[in-house]
Amino acid sequence: MSKSLRLSEKWFRRGLWLVAFLFAWFLTGLGSTIVGDLPQVEQERTLDDFMDPQRTPELRRTIDVARRDAEEAQAALEQAQLRHQTAQASNRAARETFSNWLATRQATRRPDQDDELMARTQELDQLRLAERKALAEIERQRQAALDARQAQSGAQAELQELEEAARDEYEGAMRSQELRVFGYRLALTLPLLAVAGWLFKKHRKGPSWPFVWGFIFFALFAFFVELVPYLPSYGGYVRYIVGIVLTVVGGRYAIAALQRYLERQKQVEALPDNQRRQGLDYDLAQARLAKNVCPGCERPVDLKDGKTDFCPHCGLCLFDHCGQCSSRKSAFARYCFCCGAAAKPSEAEPPTVSPVGTG
Repeated sequence: MSKSLRLSEKWFRRGLWLVAFLFAWFLTGLGSTIVGDLPQVEQERTLDDFMDPQRTPELRRTIDVARRDAEEAQAALEQAQLRHQTAQASNRAARETFSNWLATRQATRRPDQDDELMARTQELDQLRLAERKALAEIERQRQAALDARQAQSGAQAELQELEEAARDEYEGAMRSQELRVFGYRLALTLPLLAVAGWLFKKHRKGPSWPFVWGFIFFALFAFFVELVPYLPSYGGYVRYIVGIVLTVVGGRYAIAALQRYLERQKQVEALPDNQRRQGLDYDLAQARLAKNVCPGCERPVDLKDGKTDFCPHCGLCLFDHCGQCSSRKSAFARYCFCCGAAAKPSEAEPPTVSPVGTG
């Protein structure tokens, strides 16, 4: 049909379809924002909401304190180990020096060095004592780190028990909340589908058809595409069931429309030739002739031989002759292409207005 439209009319139709898609795009953006924000109508729940409100904070504080104590004990342990290593090295070096000195004294046997012997022995005792203190500090820090880890483990185990006890209630509450939010989304999108179906049936060919089709595109996208990321595990059943229902309803509507169309075609084909041509839309008839299709019965007809004047299927007159110059012309033409004479009422139908939004 587009081949028979005026150039300006083609561009106007394209512009109106652009309006329809833009309208659908903006509606889709608004719907996406609304659907995404629907969970905000529900209070956000966490696992802590279902745990002991007094014991839980205490356990977490205990865990934090124990963790800090363990870290401090580990740092102190590393320092104590370093001091112990230093004391061991000092004690070992002093013992080696003392052994060498003692061997020299035994060789010389000088009594005047007895006082020095006592002093060196005391020095070794002090080094051994420092080494033992360093070792004791290591053991003390190890014990402190062990106590902190045990306290942390005990608190974590008790906290985990509280979490496990509250998890079932929490998951049940989350499922209920998820179901409510899903219900909100369905309550928003299902009426859109219903309104879109009503608009398709009643107003898809009206003067405001770009907005009607834009809303239809938006409703279909909102339910079958935009709703998908927010569907719970059981939400696919709802989407597919609705899709099946829409398919069945649409299929029955198409079957009924086809039966009505065939019945109308039978009734129209029974009318006189002149009435049939007058009832056909001018642009639609020209578009079908351009496709080698009979404008009346819509069956293919070979119009390239230049001899076929009537449809061999329904008998509709397709070509006649100009009343002024006798040139062969389309029976649906309003003017003769050869001399420009206007077709007589018996030769061409009166002009009809093509409904906006068809095709």
